[in-house]
Amino acid sequence: MKALELPFKDKLYRFALNIVGNTFDAEDIMQELMIKIWNRIEQYQEIENKEAWCMTVTRNMCIDKVRNKKASVQDISDYHHLSDSDVTPDKKLEDTERFGSIMALVNQLPEKQRMIVHLRDVEGYTYQEIADITETTLDFVKVSLHRARKALKEALLKRNIKRYEA
Repeated sequence: MKALELPFKDKLYRFALNIVGNTFDAEDIMQELMIKIWNRIEQYQEIENKEAWCMTVTRNMCIDKVRNKKASVQDISDYHHLSDSDVTPDKKLEDTERFGSIMALVNQLPEKQRMIVHLRDVEGYTYQEIADITETTLDFVKVSLHRARKALKEALLKRNIKRYEA
């Protein structure tokens, strides 16, 4: 029998990690997804948009895991690393601090907005794909993304103003 391959498994893993907040649970979700697909391989092969289906199933499995643990989503800033071999240590530290502050602001967004920002700005999905994955409307995705970006912009501006006043 042919091995099961998901060319978008890295996206699924990052998406799961964003929701559950730790690598162990994200890896468990990925294994459970693979088992689910394997057990229903005939049905899976008939799905037209496999990536969107997998994102939706992954999202649902993550939400179930978070609910079962009764724990909030953890800060994911520890799991993202910026690296460039040509960057000086002080520039790297500055970039890391800036990224950390942005991630802290993103993590303060409501769950739906945080998820939509991740899907759009990190994973690059279209508005319609995000609406399908999150099981919401296209208008909801657009409004949520607009509000999230506006909130992030305002928070960043406030931080910069405070920094220059000090």
